[in-house]
Amino acid sequence: MDTDALTAGLLQDLRAKRPYPALSLTMPTHRRAPDNAQDAVRLRNLVAEATSRLEADPDVTREVRTAIREQLDRAVAEVDTRRALDALVVFATADEFQIWQVPRTAPERVVVSDTYLTRNLVAAKAQARPFWALTVSADHATLWSGTAEAVREEKRAGFPLTAPHEAPNPQRTERIGDTPSTFSNEDTRHFLRSVNEHLRTLLAADPRPLYLVGLAPALSLLDESGGASRSAVGRVAKGAPADTSPAELLKELRPALDSHSKRTAEEIEGRLDAARGSRSFAGGLDEVWAAVQEGRAGLVAVEEHYQRTVEVTEGHLEPVDLTAAREPAGQVREDIVDELIEAALDSGAEVVFLADDALTAHGRIAAALRY
Repeated sequence: MDTDALTAGLLQDLRAKRPYPALSLTMPTHRRAPDNAQDAVRLRNLVAEATSRLEADPDVTREVRTAIREQLDRAVAEVDTRRALDALVVFATADEFQIWQVPRTAPERVVVSDTYLTRNLVAAKAQARPFWALTVSADHATLWSGTAEAVREEKRAGFPLTAPHEAPNPQRTERIGDTPSTFSNEDTRHFLRSVNEHLRTLLAADPRPLYLVGLAPALSLLDESGGASRSAVGRVAKGAPADTSPAELLKELRPALDSHSKRTAEEIEGRLDAARGSRSFAGGLDEVWAAVQEGRAGLVAVEEHYQRTVEVTEGHLEPVDLTAAREPAGQVREDIVDELIEAALDSGAEVVFLADDALTAHGRIAAALRY
C-alpha cells in the first residue's frame, strides 16, 4: 500500500495492540535500476534477522514463529521492487502481513513488539501532503487522490458519480420553447447538489486540501449548490473529460499545487515570525523535541528532507555519527525526526513541510508554541 491510503481509522487499527509478537521491518529502498537490484537481497537479510530474533525469544512458540515466517515469505514474494519508493515497511503477525511503499527514507531495522511501528508511515504521509482533486462536468464527477508526485482515481464516498440520462421530453420542449441550457437545467443542479453532499462526507472522514477541475460554469454552479466545494484551495477552469489520464490531470493541477504551496510557506513564515516576536518559538531539533514531548508545540515546521540520527541522553538530543568509533552513552535513534512528527500530530499540533534550506537559520526545524 501507499501512504496516501493511511486514513485515521487505518492508523488507529495499525496502532492497536496485537498478540505478541507483532513484527515491523523497515529499510531504505531505491526507485530506479540498477540501485534497486540490491533491495531484494537486503529484504531477505532483514527477514533472516527477524527470524533469528524470534528464534532467540523465549516468549515466542515454535508454532507462532513458523506462522510468522510463512507470512514474511508471502510478503517477500509480493514485494515489487519496480514500484519501490524511498523505503519499505513490512508488518507481520502470525495471522497477517502488510506491505507499505513509503516516499520517505527509513532506517533498516527489525522491531518486535505488541504493536506495529507506524512513525515512518505517519511522517511520510505528512511529507507527501496528500490532496483530493475533483473533476466535474454537468453530468460526471470523478474523485482523485494525489500527492506532488502522482494522482490516481479513488472510488470511495460514492464517487465516481454520473447523472442519470433521461430521454428528451418533446412536450417540455414545446412548453418552454427550447431545450434549456445544460447549466440552467434543474437536473444538472440536482446532480451537482448530490456531488457536494458526497464531497462533504468525504472531507469529514478524510480532510485534505481540495482542488476542483472543470469548466467555469460547472464550478460556479457546484459552489451554488452546497458548501463543501467552497473549501477548495485551488481551481482549474478547464474541461476534464471522463477519460482524463492521471498524468494529464497532474500536469493541469501543477500550477494550482505550486500556488497553494507558496501561499502555505508564506503563511508559515509569518506565523513563525509572530512566534519569535511573542517569545513562543522553539528552533532546532533539541528545543522542538522538548516542546513536542511537553505538548506545547502548536505548529511544527520542518524542512522537506530533514532526517537526523541522534543520541538521547538525559532527555536531550545530540547529533551522532554512526561511523564514529565510540560507544554511545545514551540511546541512539536513527529516525528521530519521524518520531517527532508522529508525536506532534498525536498531540494535536499542525505539522508542515517547507522547502530545503527554508529553516537553515533555525536548525532546519522550528515550532510555534501554544504557551
